[in-house]
Amino acid sequence: MKLTVLGCSGSVPGPDSPASSYLVTADGFNLVLDLGSGALGALQRYLAVSEIGAIGLSHLHPDHCMDLCGLYVAAKYSPTSPLPRIPVYGPPGTAGRMALAYDLPEDPGMQEELEFHTWQAIQRIGPFTVRTTAMVHPVPAFAIRVEHGNKALVYTGDTGPNDGLVELARGADLLLCEAALRDGDPNNPHDLHMTPADAGEHAKRAEVKRLVITHVPPWFDRDTQAEAARRTYPGDVQVATPGKLFEI
Repeated sequence: MKLTVLGCSGSVPGPDSPASSYLVTADGFNLVLDLGSGALGALQRYLAVSEIGAIGLSHLHPDHCMDLCGLYVAAKYSPTSPLPRIPVYGPPGTAGRMALAYDLPEDPGMQEELEFHTWQAIQRIGPFTVRTTAMVHPVPAFAIRVEHGNKALVYTGDTGPNDGLVELARGADLLLCEAALRDGDPNNPHDLHMTPADAGEHAKRAEVKRLVITHVPPWFDRDTQAEAARRTYPGDVQVATPGKLFEI
């Protein structure tokens, strides 16, 4: 199983990275986790739209889903269209939310190009077993665990600290964890995002093998956030950067 970072900028696209998007591949199958603002362009460096096996959306904030609008256009109007419908997994109401984003009538919305599914606790997607758990965020949001063989990666999406993430990430080979806030800032909003200390503590409690810090907004420094996470997690801490490949 391989994880390629397509976009890792938190909350908004940054000067050197699209917003959140990650490509997970195994056995020739391509699973895209989130497709945030600007990510569709980066995705096409690695595969054609027709090669997308499925898309999983952690939640429906624009920095995690809005390039689904561009994907809809490519699937509908490119010279290779019509394509087989691309499966899209997400929170309840994803089809309606994306129709609204492109100013389409809800019926059919994007459903002739994209095949929408609501996240279940467990589902089979291509060669992967995918498990989800609800997170703590202002909108319905899910952390996603992708398993293949005896390997597992967990992606937090956006969340405040919570025990559900620890349980989902238990023993994972890699935890791709957001750290959008700074440690010790009294102005940090509650139940919105995590700090590096939070990320490290969750990784330590879950006994994951590797922690990768992501979703750092452009107004903070990625390496500084990763270094801060090392104070609470004694294992391997790395930082997500555009184009970085992780073997799992």
